[in-house]
Amino acid sequence: MRVLSVVHQPDAGAGVFGAYPTWVPGAQPPPSVQDVDALMIFGGSMHLDQEDGHPWLAPEKEFIRDALERGTPILGVCLGSQLLAEAAGAVPYRSEEPEIGWYDIEITDAGAADPVIGPLAPSVELFEWHHYVAPLPPGAVELARTPVCVQAFRIEGKPAWGLQFHAEVTRENLFSWLDRWGSSEAVETSFDPDAIRAASELRIEEQNVTGRKLAERFLAEAARA
Repeated sequence: MRVLSVVHQPDAGAGVFGAYPTWVPGAQPPPSVQDVDALMIFGGSMHLDQEDGHPWLAPEKEFIRDALERGTPILGVCLGSQLLAEAAGAVPYRSEEPEIGWYDIEITDAGAADPVIGPLAPSVELFEWHHYVAPLPPGAVELARTPVCVQAFRIEGKPAWGLQFHAEVTRENLFSWLDRWGSSEAVETSFDPDAIRAASELRIEEQNVTGRKLAERFLAEAARA
């Protein structure tokens, strides 16, 4: 199976989801959708409405729409989830309340029955870092939530899942984000990077196990599709 990772910056790649051929939209033209059997789209510090500063976002969005229409299995993470939601008809927006750190995520009844999200039920604590959120796309199914936003969804009738949380992130990458706290949007929030770092030391290894298993379940569904 030909799996493609879409990576927007070096320290926000596939992580524990696995090593696969990578497309960097900011550096390379889109590949042919016909050459991709499954697609994993990851995060980045840019936002999906910043096409003026990141003109490569427009062709990436077109690529994702084409893949979704073709029925290509897709797993979107954070920015990738928002891009998938937009491709499916939602309008992501800047949240009044960003989520940065470790959060309890509630799995919905639909999520508990989902082949990718189900084993996380009834709830799971996972890492988050986002300023934008995506409402549920038309016809999509909400699989997980926090009080702030939809945390996971599946496009009805398509093998396509969006995850707002960062189940893929490695310790190295997570800590590199914290190291750049002072130059990121997070510095404008009230979150404590030292407290997040301490909590991450305790929790990242368990999350890495969870993330690997989640990716395996997605790939199994992709193979069946």
